[in-house]
Amino acid sequence: MAKRRRLRKSAVYAIIALAMLICAGLGWVVFIRPNSKKTDDKPTGGMATPEAPVIEVDPGQEPANTPETTPEAQSTEQRASLFLTGDALLHESVYEDAKTENGFDFGKQLNLLMDVARPYDLQYFNQETLIGGTELGLSGYPTFNSPKEFAQFMLSNGFNLVSTANNHCLDKGETGVNSALSWYNSKKGEMIMQGINGSQEEYDAIATGEVNGISYAFLSYCEHTNGIEAPYAYTVNYYPGHEQEMLDKVKKADGMVDVVIVAMHWGTEYSHDVNESQMSLAEQLTEAGADIIVGNHPHDIQPFKWVNGRPVFFAMGNMISTQIEVDNRIGMNAGLDIVKKTNPDGTTEISYENVRADLTFTYTEGEYPALRTNVKVYPFEQLTDDILPDHAAIYEQYKAIITKLDTNIAIGGV
Repeated sequence: MAKRRRLRKSAVYAIIALAMLICAGLGWVVFIRPNSKKTDDKPTGGMATPEAPVIEVDPGQEPANTPETTPEAQSTEQRASLFLTGDALLHESVYEDAKTENGFDFGKQLNLLMDVARPYDLQYFNQETLIGGTELGLSGYPTFNSPKEFAQFMLSNGFNLVSTANNHCLDKGETGVNSALSWYNSKKGEMIMQGINGSQEEYDAIATGEVNGISYAFLSYCEHTNGIEAPYAYTVNYYPGHEQEMLDKVKKADGMVDVVIVAMHWGTEYSHDVNESQMSLAEQLTEAGADIIVGNHPHDIQPFKWVNGRPVFFAMGNMISTQIEVDNRIGMNAGLDIVKKTNPDGTTEISYENVRADLTFTYTEGEYPALRTNVKVYPFEQLTDDILPDHAAIYEQYKAIITKLDTNIAIGGV
């Protein structure tokens, strides 16, 4: 209880007499107090309620029921970090190079990237090649089937968001989809996969999660599957012809969670330029409620842009591959902080801080058509000219691609 000074009796009597004269003259006294608005019975704070004057008649006795000053309610803040990377494009050279007597060692190829991603709360990648598993027979280009051990490696290193809606997801037909789904479904609660489905119920569902008090939804869509027809309408999340359905689902998700993350498999292959369709869809998606968009398909990196105040990464390039051209072995990583501010009146505000991007390079030895060996992904800051000649100049060239449409992104520090 706050301490108050006591008044002398003579002063007290004088105050009482003055108060009685005022009351007699006016007939009443009004104390004005500010109203406190409440949402869900939570005080908004603001001004403290003023106290009536304390008149102590007996200096030896504490006043009863003395009102306390109401402390001003404070806003609260919660934060979550998100890491984004590109395609896991597992050519035959990738899984053969990782093969050991006891299975596969993808760590020797990707541990440097795992070190970069590890501190983040949410970690995303696109599984470009189907993980039907060794039981279906592994294969590379043009119809891929990859070991499930790769997906387990990514999960074990913290990757908890994976997109599977892409042009290779039907490379092994319904059998391949079901085999991949059997693994993903066994990891529910650890990893959220979106893109392929085993039922209409799975297709209709909105996948959600929560991290550090921030709720999120994750959706994934692709443009085509290389002409291979899906066994059922629900098998793959296509967006062509289903644009309004996609936008309605984004809008619904936006009403459910704090943040909506959308993965889009779109764009022109082997192009650094964002096409009109991508830009139009980015506008529509963000207007519908998409908060973060991460794109891929071109196998080249494409620019970043703020669209309606939302961060859009149009194409991340390849996380790992053994494609021939250096251009296709340069990938982009991105990081950002999601900040949720809860105001005293219960309303919330979402913002994005420390939005940044950086580059990686996949080193290989050997020449096509022979299998490449010693496959390893390097962050550019760990490269030397022995690994990638003129790497500093190449870094500047690709930084300019990232910022071509928008310079409001930091380069480095992912």
